Amino acid sequence: MNGQLEKATFAGGCFWCMVKPFDRYDGVVSVISGYTGGYKENPTYEQVCSDTTGHYEAVQITFDPNVISYRKLLDIFWMQIDPTDEGGQFYDRGSSYKTAVFYHNEKQREEAEQSKKELEESGRFSKPIVTPIIPATTFYQAEEYHQQYYEKNPAHYQAYHKGSGRAGFIEEHWGKEK
Repeated sequence: MNGQLEKATFAGGCFWCMVKPFDRYDGVVSVISGYTGGYKENPTYEQVCSDTTGHYEAVQITFDPNVISYRKLLDIFWMQIDPTDEGGQFYDRGSSYKTAVFYHNEKQREEAEQSKKELEESGRFSKPIVTPIIPATTFYQAEEYHQQYYEKNPAHYQAYHKGSGRAGFIEEHWGKEK
C-alpha cells in the first residue's frame, strides 16, 4: 500500500451484517463497527439502541483507493440494504437502524449522489430511494464483542442474517452471493 488510505462510512441497519460484505475485498484494510451521526459522545450500544443519542449503527471502512475504489464500496453498500425503508432495516426498527452514506470529502459526496441517482433510475426498486447522503461526523468504535461478529459467532450471525429478512431481500433484488 502506498500509505494513502481513505475512509468510507456507511449505516446499513445492524452493523453485524455490514462487516462481512466488505471484509472479503482486496484493498479493504479494516471494517470497524460503531456509531456515528448523533450528538452523544462515546455512546454505548444500549444508549444507541434506545434511540436517544441520534447515532446510527454504522461501519467505518479503511481502504486503499489504489486497490478498491470508493465507487465499488458504494456498489457493495447498496446491495446490502433496503434503500427504500425510512424506518430502519428489515426487522430492526428505529433511528439507529436507518441507512445513510456518510461522506468524508466532496469527491465522496459527488460519487455517492451519482450512485444513488443511478440506483433510483435503474428501476430495481418500486419505491423511492430514501437513504440520505450526509457529512461524516465523529465515529465511535462499538464495544469489542460487536467487532467481526460474523467470525466470532458464525451460527448466530447466519441465523440473524437470514431471520431478519436481509438475506432473502438481497437475493430477491440482487441474486445470490452479494
